[in-house]
Amino acid sequence: MKRTLTLIICLLSLQIINAAPHFSPVSAAIRQNSKLNDDFQKDRADTIIVPVVNQPAPLTSQSGIYKHRLDSIKKDIPLDYNEYVQSYIDIYMHNRDEMGHVLGLTKYYFPIYEKAFHDAGIPDEIKYLSIVESKLDPYAVSRVGATGPWQFMFTTAKLYGLNMDDYVDERRDPIQASYAAAAYLKDAYQEFGDWLLAIASYNCGKSNVERAIEKAGGATDFWSIRQYLPNETRGYVPAFIAVAYLMNFYDKHNIIPQACKFALKTDTILVNKYLPLSTVSQSLKLDLGQLTILNPSYKRQIINGTANRPRRMIIPQIDKAQYAALYEALNNTNLPAATPQPMVYAAYHENKEEKTPSYHKVRRGETLRDIADNYGIEVQDLKAWNHLHNNKAEVGRRLKVKESADEPEEKPAKVSSHNYITYKVKRGDTLSGIASKFEASAEKIRELNGLKKGRLQPGMMIKITKG
Repeated sequence: MKRTLTLIICLLSLQIINAAPHFSPVSAAIRQNSKLNDDFQKDRADTIIVPVVNQPAPLTSQSGIYKHRLDSIKKDIPLDYNEYVQSYIDIYMHNRDEMGHVLGLTKYYFPIYEKAFHDAGIPDEIKYLSIVESKLDPYAVSRVGATGPWQFMFTTAKLYGLNMDDYVDERRDPIQASYAAAAYLKDAYQEFGDWLLAIASYNCGKSNVERAIEKAGGATDFWSIRQYLPNETRGYVPAFIAVAYLMNFYDKHNIIPQACKFALKTDTILVNKYLPLSTVSQSLKLDLGQLTILNPSYKRQIINGTANRPRRMIIPQIDKAQYAALYEALNNTNLPAATPQPMVYAAYHENKEEKTPSYHKVRRGETLRDIADNYGIEVQDLKAWNHLHNNKAEVGRRLKVKESADEPEEKPAKVSSHNYITYKVKRGDTLSGIASKFEASAEKIRELNGLKKGRLQPGMMIKITKG
C-alpha cells in the first residue's frame, strides 16, 4: 500500500509541480518581521568583483545611441545613462565569451527570477543584478563567505528565511534565494523610496546608504549620494545598468549566446527520505553533473527529505516510460550500491544530550579549516558566526563553533515608568530594524520621537511604545 501511494504521489508531482519556478516563497511572516543585519551585509561590498572606475571613459558621438536604447527598455527602474554606465558597458562588452556564456544561462535562471519577483511585486529588471553578483553561478562563494547566485551572507540569509546546515545551503538554491533577495529589495525600497538606492543597499547595507543620504544633505537619488558611498557601491549601480543594456542589446556588439549545458525543461519531485543524487543518476541514466547543477543546494549530493519535511528534487524532464525507474530510485529497490546512507550524529537526535562545545579557543598552529573539520562545520559558517573577514585564526581567540552559541544579547533598553521603553541608538541601526527588534511600529516610533524622515544618529535615546 505504501509503495503504491508513493508511486501515485510521484506521478502527481510530475504533472502538477512543473519545474523549478513552483517552489514555495519565503514565508510572509519572515519577510514582514525580518531586518537586514547591516554589520554583515555591508561587508558584501567586498564580495563581488566590480572594478572601481575613478576616471570614466569620455562620452562619444555614439552616446546618444546608448541612451536611446536604455530609454527604450526602461520600465520601473530608472536606467540612467552617463560616463560611468558607459565605462561598465565597455568592460562587459570586451568580455564577449563570458557574456555569451551568461546569456545561455539566462534561459534557465531568468524565468525563476521573474516568477519570484512577480510574486513579491518588485520590478522584473532586478533579475540582471544576479549577473553582477555571481554571473548566475549558484556555487559562487566570495572571499568573505557570501554564497550563491544572490551572494547572501550567512546571517542575512537566516534573517530572510534561508536554511543552512550540514546537508543544505539554500543560498545556493536559485529559487529560494531569489525569493529572499526579492524580500530584501522590497524592504529596502519601502525604506528609501527609490529602486537604485535599494539596489545600492543590497551591496553595502542600508546603514551606509542612510549615512550617504545624510552627507548629501538629504538627497534621495543615487547619483546625488554616489560620492558618499563605499568605492565598490559607486560602481555597483552603473554595472547593473550596463548589464541590463547588454542583456537586451548583445547582438549589437557581436556577443553570441552560448547554449545552456543543462536541461531547460525540468520536473520537480518531492522526496521524503535520504536519497543520494547518484542513485537517481544511475536509475534514470542521467548525467550526475546535470543533476548536481539542477540541485545545487544539497552540499553532499544527498537529498535529506523526511516524512514531515519532504524536499524537492529537480530532474530533467523524463519520458513516462522512465516512471518505473524513478519509482525504484525513490524506494531504493534493486539498485546498484550508491553513496552510503549518511550517518546520523548525536546532534541531530532529539533524545540525546548535546555534548559538542559551543566555543573553541584557538591554539597555536591551528587554521580555520582545522577547526571547522574538527567540529564538522563549514569554514564560511565559522567565519560568519565570528565576524571574520579573512582566513587568519588568531591564537587565543574564542570562536563560536555553533550558530546557536550566541552570547546573551546586551539589553540596551530600560523600562520607564511611562508606557514606553527607551533605547540607545547604535551605529548601523535602522528605524525598521529597531521596530522589528522590539515588535513595534516604525511609524509610531517616528511620531513619538519627532524623527524627521526616520533619521537616526548613534548615541541618541529614543522612546519605543510597548507592544
